[in-house]
Amino acid sequence: MSDETTLSSADVAKLLQDPNSDNRAVAAEKVANTFAGKALSEAERAIAEDIFRAMVKDAAVRVREALSDSLKDNPSVPHDVAAALAKDVESVAMPMIESSSVLTDEDLVEIVKTRSADHQKAVAGRSIVSERVADALVDTDDEDVVAALVGNTGASLNEGTFDRVLDKFGTSQKVNAPMAQRQDLPVGVSERLVTMVSEQLRDHIMTHHEISPTTATDLLLESREKATVSLVEGGDQRTVQQLVDQLEANGRLTPTLMLRALCMGDTTFFEVALAKKAGIPVINAYKLVHDGGEMGLKRLFEVSDMPPQFLVMARAALDLSTEMLETGGDDRETYRKLMIERVLTRIEDEIDTENLDYLIGKLGSADVGSSASAA
Repeated sequence: MSDETTLSSADVAKLLQDPNSDNRAVAAEKVANTFAGKALSEAERAIAEDIFRAMVKDAAVRVREALSDSLKDNPSVPHDVAAALAKDVESVAMPMIESSSVLTDEDLVEIVKTRSADHQKAVAGRSIVSERVADALVDTDDEDVVAALVGNTGASLNEGTFDRVLDKFGTSQKVNAPMAQRQDLPVGVSERLVTMVSEQLRDHIMTHHEISPTTATDLLLESREKATVSLVEGGDQRTVQQLVDQLEANGRLTPTLMLRALCMGDTTFFEVALAKKAGIPVINAYKLVHDGGEMGLKRLFEVSDMPPQFLVMARAALDLSTEMLETGGDDRETYRKLMIERVLTRIEDEIDTENLDYLIGKLGSADVGSSASAA
């Protein structure tokens, strides 16, 4: 029994008797299917290729559509045929642009520069998009095209390309939302992006991407403050435990982040984070922190793999937190200012330089804020 998907003598006879566009479209599909088989001789393949070249010029779009759809996944299609179909009207071009491995970067860049936005979006959605093609897509300045590009995990973008996207569309949620979900953001790009996105996306960047300890701490503190306010106002914010779990799952729950949060007054986060690191209930961590004396906190640090040089600073911050609750009241800026001043006074040279610089910077920010308020 003959294969109904390949061209037969009956198909040829029918085409000769009535060469309308529907019959030509069927013939195009069957020739393409025949071409994909293994049984053709070199001479037969050459004839099929000549038929393709003739059909690429067929006046009926229906014929070219059938040809493009049938050849889109075939890696043996002649380059000139694939390129011609990819530069055709949208309905013809889309299958070839989206799927053909025959198209070169030169073909794709030309399509991006000369064809419609729909052609460009099809290029942006290919399973593999090179850095060169990605740059050409960003040059279109089309928000939808760039959104499709950054949302494509198969697209290769270097740091310079990411920066250009942020320069052009950093405030566009259509663009920055899929960018934040990518796994390959450079540190500098992550830190730029967090200033431009929604709070939910900022949390995602903090917990899934590499960013500096300073930026991570600032994001944590801001996120926690907003969560506290929202809870007071009846909002539905995730718990501290959920935040700690996500940070730990993505390797972002670092000792530096925990210590800085504590010195900024977030004892709850510190306690929950220590419990997570130690693998014990939060209530047990709380007791060790507050009721276990000096040995309780030291032991918890050891089990949690916290750097021992952080211990003196953590003790100073915890000792001061009870006192500061009375002197600082609900004024978070005053609380932090006093906390930082006293921690720095107590520990002097016993803190590592990186954290010292951060705390001094925070103290300077508090001073500036106080001066502005006074003015």
